[in-house]
Amino acid sequence: MQIILVSRHLKAARTITIMPRHVLATIFALLVLVFSTSALFSWLSVALRLPVVEDLLVTLHLQEDRKTRDHVDNNLHLMATRLGELQAQVLQLDALGERLSGIAGVKRERSVDIIKAAQGGPYIPAPMSVGALEKEIERLAAVVDRRSDDLAHVETKLLEKRVRERLLPTVLPVKDAYLGSPFGHRSDPIIGTRAMHEGMDFNAETGTPVIAAADGVVLMAAYHPEFGNVIDIDHGEGLTSRYAHLSRIDIKPESLVKRGQLIGAVGSTGRSTGPHLHFEVRMLGVAQNPAHFLKQGDEYAHLKRR
Repeated sequence: MQIILVSRHLKAARTITIMPRHVLATIFALLVLVFSTSALFSWLSVALRLPVVEDLLVTLHLQEDRKTRDHVDNNLHLMATRLGELQAQVLQLDALGERLSGIAGVKRERSVDIIKAAQGGPYIPAPMSVGALEKEIERLAAVVDRRSDDLAHVETKLLEKRVRERLLPTVLPVKDAYLGSPFGHRSDPIIGTRAMHEGMDFNAETGTPVIAAADGVVLMAAYHPEFGNVIDIDHGEGLTSRYAHLSRIDIKPESLVKRGQLIGAVGSTGRSTGPHLHFEVRMLGVAQNPAHFLKQGDEYAHLKRR
């Protein structure tokens, strides 16, 4: 690079040639001057304890302290918020667990952390440190996990209970019917001698709908010499129900039926003296008193009796 100097004080123009090394040398000299001046100023400020420098250092320290304090306060606020959320979750899970346990009929064992000795005294707030907050959050998170596991267990029991209820014949198979012969020994209606009646009769007009007393699978839906048109339903675990003397059959063998589903109609087929439904409940082939099952439902108490 060349610089040409022209002035009235100069008789002729002067040319100055600037080489790259000249530029680098100038920059290096400036940097050395800046660092030297800064080092000298810092040394003087420390050695002579200049008020301006001390005030500047104090201000910087205060700013750093304030930033650190704001960061800690913000973290404490977030941790306190999280702690409050966990405490609320524990209370909600406890209340929900109690309600579900009552519905499912499951007795919950109160955890050790719930059972506390009697305490009292004036309330004097004591702020928690960061470490204490972290420990409390970890403890409550573990409590929430345990409560969730407890609720999952209760939910399983509740589901099992509902399944069992759906499979138990607790619904009256005939609506608006009169209770006829109960379960047990009686005088046979055909020949008059003492005989065992292995079911209970529901007296109703021919054509009155007959429904399934519980969920199940149809084992048989056919004509029988003594029971007439008869339907046998398997409810699982050896429990079956029988609907006999039907005037018609509305389902087929091996079909699935739901509680309350129409399966046939009252009739007087087979060995019968009049229109009625003969209803049986058997466990592993042994006749049971159907009333023991029907009484678990809400309809048996309103069953009409002559």
